[in-house]
Amino acid sequence: MIRGLGLFIALILVLVLGSRSWMPFAVAQSKPVRPHILYIMSDDQGWKDVGFHGSDIKTPNLDRLAQTGARLEQYYAHPMCTPSRAALLTGRYPHRYGLQTAVIPSAGTYGLATDEWLLPQALKEVGYKTAIVGKWHLGHADRKYWPRQRGFDYQYGPILGEIDYFTHSAHGTVDWYRNNQIVKEEGYATSLLGQDAAQLIQSHDPNTPLFLYLAFTAPHAPYQAPPEYLDRYKSISDPNRRAYAAMITAMDDQIGQVLAALDKRGMRDNTLIVFQSDNGGPRSAKVTGEVDTSGGTIPADNGPYRDGKASLFEGGTRVVALANWSKYIKPGSVVNQPMHIVDWYPTLTSLAGAKSNPNKPVDGLNVWPALIGGKIAIRNEIVYGIEPFRAALRQGDWKLVWRTILPSQVQLFNLAKDPSEQTNLADQQPERVAKLKQQIEEMSRDAVPPLFIKEAAGAAKSIIFSSVATPAEAEEVKNQP
Repeated sequence: MIRGLGLFIALILVLVLGSRSWMPFAVAQSKPVRPHILYIMSDDQGWKDVGFHGSDIKTPNLDRLAQTGARLEQYYAHPMCTPSRAALLTGRYPHRYGLQTAVIPSAGTYGLATDEWLLPQALKEVGYKTAIVGKWHLGHADRKYWPRQRGFDYQYGPILGEIDYFTHSAHGTVDWYRNNQIVKEEGYATSLLGQDAAQLIQSHDPNTPLFLYLAFTAPHAPYQAPPEYLDRYKSISDPNRRAYAAMITAMDDQIGQVLAALDKRGMRDNTLIVFQSDNGGPRSAKVTGEVDTSGGTIPADNGPYRDGKASLFEGGTRVVALANWSKYIKPGSVVNQPMHIVDWYPTLTSLAGAKSNPNKPVDGLNVWPALIGGKIAIRNEIVYGIEPFRAALRQGDWKLVWRTILPSQVQLFNLAKDPSEQTNLADQQPERVAKLKQQIEEMSRDAVPPLFIKEAAGAAKSIIFSSVATPAEAEEVKNQP
């Protein structure tokens, strides 16, 4: 009788554990095996500029990833390219190593500090093959800053931040490399990056975990696209918006090719796919890049969010993002909890069984519980940026935007009630303002002075204090780009 009861209990357990459709998704799928990781980043894409956010721009592959995965609707990056990319690869806020201000310009000689322990280094230590296909923008003047020297086994694409999509050049210099060697080839940059990523996957041994960082330059200015993509948007009369839409669709097509390669190689079921823009879409020609775009419209659309790239308002920092892994992330789910780009470092290293640098604690949190339907237990803070002249911090639903240079300005918003940041409540909440300002002050004590300002000041000093300006020379300086 006892034996019969034991068999009955065993049978019930088999049926319960074998049929998990009734169980909460997060409970049933809480312990993933070490995944392949495909991390896709677009460049300067507006929050609304995907189909699943209601855009007229066609993004069927991204839409499908969102439908079969999770949309991350309170996901934050930094307001410009270099800080966001540095935060992703370090898991640490960029003010800790001097990359919090602007981007590394083409003539810049600095880069991401070499004593930072990057994500590919951590993953490589536990057996991952690591590859970057696409934009780097974390230091180019010295090879010690380059991807192959920072933990990537394979590299293909531009090292700088902005290139011509057909000549692959910046200021007349070709910026197109494979494994530190310059490559001169024809083709549209977006297509070449997608094709290379797909080929890399097709030749990869599925038994070896892969970390592929696919960083498109699209749709960053200059706004350029092949005729066949421009023809898809004949109904858009504005040339910049037409090209911008074509660039995003071209990128989406290449994402589709990469996903097809994962399927063909039998890797898709064990691949965590992340997609995001590096910052909000630009809303001013002053921040589209080094190419002059002031003669046309600025085409990015950040939906309901205020301002855009380079701004600490939501339009510059709340970016389009999703995560997809059908075995573990519930299809069609929405994660409406605040998440930050620094969170991916501890999340991915945890999934991979890797360790971060013990000498430099990460700022991010492991957000895997949120991705599978749970909660981020201790996430109550978002750091938008800590700079000498401005800062922004969110705690709970309250966000403080503080311009410290004279005339100073303090703005306080309740994002739950006012996500578009239209109503400044600073005068009504002086105690809350004082508390948030104090916390920003404390964070700033750990900041390294911005390397952009340091280098710009040095360059200006060498010009301003090393010559005498005659009227002719002053005019020449004024006319320099």
